[in-house]
Amino acid sequence: MEQSRIPLLGEKVPSFEAQTTHGKIRFPEDYKGKWVVLFSHPADFTPVCTSEFVAFQKRYEEFKKLGCELIGLSIDQVFSHIKWIEWIKDKLNIEIEFPVIADDQGKIASLLGMIHPGKGTNTVRAVFVVDPKGILRAMLYYPQEVGRNMDEILRLVKALQVSDENGVAMPANWPDNELIGDKVIIPPASDIETARKRTQQYECYDWWFCYKPLK
Repeated sequence: MEQSRIPLLGEKVPSFEAQTTHGKIRFPEDYKGKWVVLFSHPADFTPVCTSEFVAFQKRYEEFKKLGCELIGLSIDQVFSHIKWIEWIKDKLNIEIEFPVIADDQGKIASLLGMIHPGKGTNTVRAVFVVDPKGILRAMLYYPQEVGRNMDEILRLVKALQVSDENGVAMPANWPDNELIGDKVIIPPASDIETARKRTQQYECYDWWFCYKPLK
């Protein structure tokens, strides 16, 4: 698992084997054909992380409808993960259904750049969105003191899928953009002739900013 740097967008994520609360996995091989949100949390039995796991679980069915699986990770041991998940179920009445990687030696976290020395020895709140071909499509990093917005992560997966399926780009805050609402952006023209035709084919602010309804 030697890696001189973290993976970059558009690259294949490095392969690794890991122990999880659902048994051993090989990533990304075991998830071929599925989207995956692989996310790290600083530590079990901490308030912000607990709130994040509850938030992810409450949206788990929405992720699965998109063909997307969730995988958690921290440098805690697997028995700690198991006990914490039991606590969440007993105290909060929420059953965590997705696997959590026990990266107790920190090898996977180091491989993926999840440990930032300036923020301590635990993993920061990293999010890796991986597509069905094992390609890294998005990365998000949050500090330990700020919990993530799971609706944004869900929106990100949806937006990537729509972009792939339709060959379009997604505006800010899609599907609630301030300029074009839920419409999508046509990729810019790459030659003069196409640029001239753009304003006749689509709604446009200019030839380089054209958009259309998704359906």
